[in-house]
Parts: sequence; C-alpha cells; structure tokens
Amino acid sequence: MSAALRFTSTLCLLLFTACGPQSRAPDQTPAIRAVVDMYLASVDAADPALARQVWAERDDISFIHPLGHEEGWEQIKSNVYVKLMGGLFSARKLKIERITVKPHGDSAVVEFYWNFSATLRQDGSSVTTRGRETQVLLRDSKGNWKLAHVHYSEMPVKPS
Repeated sequence: MSAALRFTSTLCLLLFTACGPQSRAPDQTPAIRAVVDMYLASVDAADPALARQVWAERDDISFIHPLGHEEGWEQIKSNVYVKLMGGLFSARKLKIERITVKPHGDSAVVEFYWNFSATLRQDGSSVTTRGRETQVLLRDSKGNWKLAHVHYSEMPVKPS
C-alpha cells in the first residue's frame, strides 16, 4: 500500500471516529425515577425501613419542610417518618405530577408538584394539601442513586 493511500485511509478512519456517533452515558432518568417512586411508597407507608433504602448513608443528608429542618438520617427517620407521617396520620397518599429529572453526572435534581391526602390519627378527619418539592440525589460508589436532600413547601398563596 502506498504512503498516500495509507495516509488517506488513516485520515478517513480518524474523521469517521471523530464525526461518527458518540458514545453517550446511559439515560439515568429511569433509575432516578425509581428512587422517587420508592420515596413515595415510603411516605405512603410511613416506613422508615423502606425509606432507609432511598436515603444516602451520609451524615449531611437533610429534609426541609414547613414544620422543621431535619439533618441526618436519625432526625429524618424520627421526625418525618415516625412522628409526622406515622404518628400524625393513620393513612397517607402522596401523588406527584409535572416531574422533572435533571441528571448532572453523579448528582441529580428532581422537581415535582404533589398532592397529599391523609387521615388524621387523632379524629379520623381528612386532610389534603398541595405543594412542590425539590430533591437532590447522589450516585453512590456502587452506582445507585440515593436521596441527599429534600425541600418541600405548600403552594404559594396568591395575593388578593
């Protein structure tokens, strides 16, 4: 093979490699959405054991809500799952809509609007609230997505 032909072949191969389809990281949205779905199930069941599978095993995880600011797994477990969800309500259903998943390498931001229907343990009356939530997820060393932060609030009050 002549030098010119080798050069042309090599150049074509390099151009094809550079301009051809690029390998992309797999879409992480389904894996992240699975964590959100398990989070919803953990709230509905007020189940700390199920919630433990969703949250990162780190001291710096947090949960901000209208009644408090929980820091670390023990506070989230005790104050959100046991006292609030399990202690205040005898039944719960958290439904979401308008979910947006934004992966950023080994982290992701999830935003959604929610409807929460529950039955008060104290007197059996029904409660329904609406709001919005932002979640921050991190990918651990095993490649699993875990919650690191949740911030939720009820819908803003419109000025009259």
